[in-house]
This record gives sequence, C-alpha cells and structure tokens, in this order.
Amino acid sequence: MVQGPHKQRTLALPWVALVAVYFFWGSTYVGIRAAVETVPPLLMAGSRYALAGLLMLALVGYQHTRGENRLTWPQVRSSIIAGGLLLVGGNGLLCIGEKKLASGLAALIVATVPAWMVVIHAIATKARVTRPVILALVLGTAGVAVLMGLPGTAIDVPSAIVVLVGSMFWAGGSVAARLLPLPKHALVTTALQMFAGGVLLLVVAGARGEFQQFHLEAVSTRSTIAMVWLVIFGSMVAFSAYMYAIKTLPNDTVATYAYVNPIVAVVLGGIIDHEPLTQNVLLGGAIIVASVILIVRGRAKENAAKAKEKAEHPVSGTPAETARRA
Repeated sequence: MVQGPHKQRTLALPWVALVAVYFFWGSTYVGIRAAVETVPPLLMAGSRYALAGLLMLALVGYQHTRGENRLTWPQVRSSIIAGGLLLVGGNGLLCIGEKKLASGLAALIVATVPAWMVVIHAIATKARVTRPVILALVLGTAGVAVLMGLPGTAIDVPSAIVVLVGSMFWAGGSVAARLLPLPKHALVTTALQMFAGGVLLLVVAGARGEFQQFHLEAVSTRSTIAMVWLVIFGSMVAFSAYMYAIKTLPNDTVATYAYVNPIVAVVLGGIIDHEPLTQNVLLGGAIIVASVILIVRGRAKENAAKAKEKAEHPVSGTPAETARRA
C-alpha cells in the first residue's frame, strides 16, 4: 500500500523531533561555554531559565491551568523543589564548571546522570540495584576517572568535580520530579520548574555578588548569541520537541538522547571552539557512553517486563494503578 505525502510527513515528524532533541540539547554545552565567557555563570543561567519559563507560562499557562487543571500549592511547591535541584544544583554547577572546563568534557561528565538517577531512586524507594546497573556505575566512574587522570591531561579537576556534583543534583531533581505531585500538563510543569529554578538561581547569583560583577558593555556578541540560543532553542524548542517525541516514539528510543547528546557536544565543541579530541576524551568518553547505554537498555528491558506482567495480570498493582487503568 502506497502512503500519501501527509502520512509520510506524520510518520517522519517524531523522528525529526528526536533529532532536534539530539542536536539542540547537545548544543547547550557549547552555548553555556560561550555565554559564561562574559556573563557570570549563575546570573546567566538564572536569566535564561526565568525568561524561558515566563515565556512558556505565557504560551501554555492560561489554557492548561484552569478548571480541573488548576494549580494547587503542593504542585507549585514540588515544582520549586524540583526546579531548585535541577537548575540551581544541576545546571548552576554545570555553568560554574564550564568557566574552566571544555564543553565536550562537561557533557561527558553529565552523561553519568542516568546512573546517578538509578542510585538515588533506589535509595529513595529502597529498590534493589541490579548487577547490570552496578556494572554501569563502575564503568561510568572509571570513565570519569580516565577523563580526569590520564597522563598529559590538561583538565581542570576542581571544575570537573563541580560538574560531577551538579550531575548528582540533576539526577536528584529528576527523581524528585517523578515522586512529587506536579501539574498535570507537562509543559506547565516544565515552565514552572524553569521559572522557579531561574528565580532561585538569580537569588543565589545575588548572594555570590554576580550582579556587581556583571557589566553590560563587557558582554560579547558571542555570549549574547549564545544566550538567545539557550533560551529559545536550548530550552523552549528542545523541550517541546522532547515532549512530542516521548508521546509518539517508544520510551527506550527517546532515551537514546542520554548518550547521543554528549557525542553531539564533543563534535560541536571541536568544530566551534576547536576543543582537542585527546586520548582521555576519546577513551573516557567511550567508557561513559557505554555505561549510559547499559542503563538505558536495562530500563527498556525492565519496562518491557513490567508491561508484560501487567498484560498477563491486569488486576494486579496498587489501588491507584488499578484506578488509572480503569
């Protein structure tokens, strides 16, 4: 049967969205590196997310926060908590680290987030950590060690540690976002988290004296372009594409962004900023990406097993799960 042009476009759109996620989220590391050259890191991140969150709330808030979708205080509070962990602890420390760390290296360290998520989720829910996950954690740790420690390495180790700690915060925020009560509409949740996290970042930036360090006339054209890119494409467009992809493609397919993003970042860092592909980047990066692949594939198998169990035992599960299926 021959498919019409409209049908073909419909089938292609989810993959276009996923490729957009690959590229735009991968590009944010280079964008951050350029932006913090002449803008203090937390002030830059706070401005980016507060503006992106405000714009997104203006676009989707009125339509999706009325009636049964009306926001409650627990939802707002949860958004503030998750946004603080993700953006202040996660992205804020990444921006500080990228003052002295190459964007490709930072992206490879951040690629350990899925492993930290598994660990933090296991601690929070008292779930069992499987052997493949333990292997992935060992690989990821070894990969970071290789990035930091091979002979001839010119990496700024304190900055790398800052980014690694930020990755743990990001993982904690991701787990919190799964466990806490949040708004029903995903775009509203994201907008609230970005706005709340952005405001918190600006508060911390003020406490660090970054407003006094900021001089508008000193901001370069490169940093300005990077800021615009981060707000529009790195935040609003990329997340909208992610939400569309997650609704139209299998979860394990979309999850591949976790190990494609750092590869994109390394390539773009080499092209735009001429960051060298040294032996520590190649070897450490390969080990980290392998660990992420183990985590992502393990999740896919686990989700498939759960789906099979639910199909075979449709009345099993908690009362809330049964009610949602009814």
